[in-house]
Amino acid sequence: MGMRQLRLRRMVEILLIVGTTLVLSACGGVRVSRVATDTTTDLSGRWNDTDSRLVAQEMVGEALSRPWLERIVAQRGKNPTVIVGTVVNRSHEHISVQTFIKDLERELTNSGRVIFVASKSEREEVREERREQQEFSSEETAKGLGKEIGADYMLKGTINTILDEAKGTKAILYQVDLEMIDIENNTKVWFGQKKIKKIIERSRFGF
Repeated sequence: MGMRQLRLRRMVEILLIVGTTLVLSACGGVRVSRVATDTTTDLSGRWNDTDSRLVAQEMVGEALSRPWLERIVAQRGKNPTVIVGTVVNRSHEHISVQTFIKDLERELTNSGRVIFVASKSEREEVREERREQQEFSSEETAKGLGKEIGADYMLKGTINTILDEAKGTKAILYQVDLEMIDIENNTKVWFGQKKIKKIIERSRFGF
């Protein structure tokens, strides 16, 4: 075997070793770390659980600090009842709207400043339970019909995005609009808006 062939063979062997090492590294184990659920995370730049939680906290806090609430409490002598309606996702992403709604419900309920009533689907389940209690439960423990508390206000809104991208850099603007509507007369007593802007830079090696 000539010197040239020997060098060529040695180079092929080295390339095979390097290639095998890279493949094994790519197929290596996955590292998992447990963190607190309220830890701020932003791995992809997309809407995530942190955005949902923080936006719900800020917007509900703002809604309940406005004059409409104090005015209603002064007029009626009690806290108003509130329900969360639909939140429409009009963004370019798949967003878990139900998670955001649950965050809104939690903040409203835990505020202690309003009485939060169950959603439409939840009410149907509870109503069915009450109907069954009339037939199967004792008279002393069965819950009566027609005693529900009707909601005074409905909180509903939309999630929108504006996307801008050039030369590997992406800017995403999330805009959340929420409205508090008087169910009796359809007037809007509060309108809130929250914007989140994220800059995502693509590395030269890709994401």
